[in-house]
Amino acid sequence: MLSKKARSRIVVLTFLLVAAIVVIFVVLKSLEENIVYFFSPTEIYNKENISFNKKIRVGGLVKEGSITKNQTSVKFIVTDLNNEIIVSYSGSLPNLFSEGKGVVAEGKLKDKKYFIADRILAKHDENYMPPEVSKALEKAKN
Repeated sequence: MLSKKARSRIVVLTFLLVAAIVVIFVVLKSLEENIVYFFSPTEIYNKENISFNKKIRVGGLVKEGSITKNQTSVKFIVTDLNNEIIVSYSGSLPNLFSEGKGVVAEGKLKDKKYFIADRILAKHDENYMPPEVSKALEKAKN
């Protein structure tokens, strides 16, 4: 039989273990809702079970001659030199957004070839390319 002191230690340790599990679960669940995955156009094209209602980021280079603007939106093609995806965006573009430069668009896929962006992330100088984009381009070359 366990002594009163040993039983109280077991109860406290069990309570602490349960509390730690609950805290870890809550933290992971809240992070899951805020995670935005990054994909290159080739990864989107090759992925079998991609979610069309979940927010993701698509990155690559803005294809030369692909930017078309009208009064309310901008359409352009993002390429990783292997595959391409058409991006539609309504809003103001960053000043450094241009053809041939790296870009990351955040939004949702309509299908594997069409992406509707909520945000364009191209706020960097001419020489900088986001690490995700440079890795995707290196993968595409190999």
